[in-house]
Amino acid sequence: MSTDLDERITPTQFHETDGVGEWRVLGEGVCTYFRTGSFPVGSRLVRAISELADLDHHYPDVDVRRVGVTVRLVTITPDYYGLSGRDIALARRISAVARELGIPADPSAVQTVQVAVDALARPEVVPFWRAVLGYADRAGSSEDLIDPRGRGPAIWFQEMDAPRPQRNRIHLDVWVPYDRAEARVAAALAAGGHLVTDAYAPSFWVLADVEGNEVCVGAAGWTGPEPGTPTGGTARQAVA
Repeated sequence: MSTDLDERITPTQFHETDGVGEWRVLGEGVCTYFRTGSFPVGSRLVRAISELADLDHHYPDVDVRRVGVTVRLVTITPDYYGLSGRDIALARRISAVARELGIPADPSAVQTVQVAVDALARPEVVPFWRAVLGYADRAGSSEDLIDPRGRGPAIWFQEMDAPRPQRNRIHLDVWVPYDRAEARVAAALAAGGHLVTDAYAPSFWVLADVEGNEVCVGAAGWTGPEPGTPTGGTARQAVA
């Protein structure tokens, strides 16, 4: 697949592209995890990434920990928050740098978490959460808030037509690699959870704990037929 740098792409298009097999699309961009084994090795990887030429202000988000480095790529413009050809190009370059340093990638280790809030009057609810969290609007969206420091989970406001008193008003969306989603669901069920619905799998599954607290396990970038779009449902598709 040949993609222009400025072309907007879907999660599936990303995963169908050559040279990005070490990366996975999650709810907040394209991510991978490099198992560095030590903080000094991780620092060398980050330095090498920072020295890549011609980044054109398209910089990765990097999280350095004692034994690993997580890298996230996402295209942000005044009217867009999603994936583009620039993310493909940069993912390939970062993977090449890591291979030169002998640092393995482990995309199975990545995930993102989002908080979903049911709102009957979204325009009146969002300003409160924006102010109390110190968050900002996501580019091109009237229903998302993001942490401008890149640390806290995103907040998604799901507009409801009527109250649902029998269900939680707030739940979590856990985005995992598309090839790990079924294993994550199975682990949650084995740990005492139950399946609320799999009607929209492999886009997402709705699970709940023994007290009815819900969570959506979402995946993005599957290469098979796309499932139906939920109506008044729970999770939404990942970036782009």
